[in-house]
Amino acid sequence: MTFDGSAERTVLVTGGSRGIGAAIAERLACDGWSVALNYAARAAAADAVADRIREAGGRVRTIRADVSDAADVRGLFAEIDREMPRLEGLVNNAGIASPLGNFTDIDDAAMARVVSINVTGAMLVAREAARRMMRSRGGAGGVIVNLGSPAFRLGNPGELVAYATTKGAIASLTIGLARELGAEGVRVNTLAPGLIPTDMAEGRDIGKLLAGVPMGRLGAVEEVAEAASWLMSEKAGYVSGATLDVTGGR
Repeated sequence: MTFDGSAERTVLVTGGSRGIGAAIAERLACDGWSVALNYAARAAAADAVADRIREAGGRVRTIRADVSDAADVRGLFAEIDREMPRLEGLVNNAGIASPLGNFTDIDDAAMARVVSINVTGAMLVAREAARRMMRSRGGAGGVIVNLGSPAFRLGNPGELVAYATTKGAIASLTIGLARELGAEGVRVNTLAPGLIPTDMAEGRDIGKLLAGVPMGRLGAVEEVAEAASWLMSEKAGYVSGATLDVTGGR
């Protein structure tokens, strides 16, 4: 991939210090986006991603913020407003898995945490991004890609029911925002990766899960990033309110 050199518009990638978020950030930088790379705690990992983007000729700024904290989110967007080109893209990627096990065994704190990051965080970030993209508010339109999961259809019983529930909320967020923001020049879609070797796959029986994947293999973060690149591009200009599965047929 080669960087196209424009970087006149900004995309915010939340949770971009590792895994799928990092791969998407690097891919979009090569597409010519100026990347606001958000992270919550892994500063060194975020810096490493930023270094790779800069080495390829891209433009990136790392910004620490906890997406579940409204004040942090406001600060994140204030820094983008001050320091970067106009925001026209969002990849709402930040998220965590709930503890593995039966739903009936999850404690209050773990349940609250997965909801606060995966649902409240996604909503807070999407709201601030939409405010800046809406044409009626002086924006130029834009694209929002929410990271979902086939888990919301599968339910993940005995493993990750709480996580699956939060991804059902993301599907609803995408549909609602796509219909609400379409006339404002903002497209909103869900990107739903399947079994990808990231931290979220740790502790799961991958061999057993692969039995349910028609293609019979794990996906790669680069394959998810390519799908994100397409959704963010004008090639997907009439695609909104949709879910793009990157699941090997699962």
